[in-house]
Amino acid sequence: MRRFPPERIICLTEETVETLYLLGEQDRIVGVSGYAVRPPQVRREKPRVSAFTSADLPKILALDPDLVLTFSDLQAVIVADLVRAGIAVHAFNHRDVAGILAMIRTVGALVGAGAKAEVLARGYEARLAQVAAQAKGELRPRVYFEEWDEPLISGIGWVSELVRVAGGEDVFPELAAKAAAKDRIVSPEAVIAAAPEVILASWCGKKVVPSRIAGRAGWNRIPAVAQGRIVEIKSPLILQPGPAALTDGLDAILQALDRPASLAEFPNVPVPVPPLTSWPLSEKHRAVLMKVPDEGWIEGSRIDGRCLDVLLRRGWIRRVHGDGRGRSRGDGYQRTPTARAALFPDEQPTA
Repeated sequence: MRRFPPERIICLTEETVETLYLLGEQDRIVGVSGYAVRPPQVRREKPRVSAFTSADLPKILALDPDLVLTFSDLQAVIVADLVRAGIAVHAFNHRDVAGILAMIRTVGALVGAGAKAEVLARGYEARLAQVAAQAKGELRPRVYFEEWDEPLISGIGWVSELVRVAGGEDVFPELAAKAAAKDRIVSPEAVIAAAPEVILASWCGKKVVPSRIAGRAGWNRIPAVAQGRIVEIKSPLILQPGPAALTDGLDAILQALDRPASLAEFPNVPVPVPPLTSWPLSEKHRAVLMKVPDEGWIEGSRIDGRCLDVLLRRGWIRRVHGDGRGRSRGDGYQRTPTARAALFPDEQPTA
């Protein structure tokens, strides 16, 4: 790597993109995978340079990166081409929750943001522990996670772990440690014999069709099918080994298992920011902030995307994980005391 910290980074998978945004280091990103969708603004802010197993090498070289971040043996050919072209590469290859947390800390270290990454990782660790504690002593439904349908492929390591954290029991735990998808192929008969009470499916970006699952020969005998408990979890939430899986992916599993959402907030990484007085409160931002409650929540979809990013970065709103009834609010937002002070400068702070 020609300079530290790297000023120009290309991310060939989604999880490192989201991590850099969460750390407030997104300005270093100069190119991303075409599959990157978190946070939503990445699709309009960053050029796309790759799929998962293929990449536009001339486009990558033209962007003159200091560092390219990749994932897994499936990108080994891309990595070799980049190294031969003289590009510095860091290849992640994790398959479990511990690996996700290590990835977050490593990305932070690589960009000189180790302290912020530690806050983020510890926040996720605390939330995972809280969710797991809520499930302790409860009956655990048997869960079959289907990562692909032709052939049937069961869930990878971090998915199996998150099912356990959420209060379920993976019916194929012995396969979860297998890194390669080909080593997690199961037969329809094996799934029938496992008798899962819940079926979670995420077909690597392909739309899940529950009726096709239910219509497989003999699957009407499976409790999950008989009770209509076949649930799709979108691939960007659960099949990317990064923050998405630990937050919205875990929430989706909790919902599918009829478990209460943890009331813990998502980790909030303190990012050094200019004094409040250096940010004039525009009429547009004032109007949006007046709609955001100090308590409770407003859905993120009701806030303009560009506005949402600015308000988050200035510390005027914060993301909340659960409402007072324990329902998941992964896309919920509250106004912060900083925002209230900006809106009502003459108001006396309450004790």
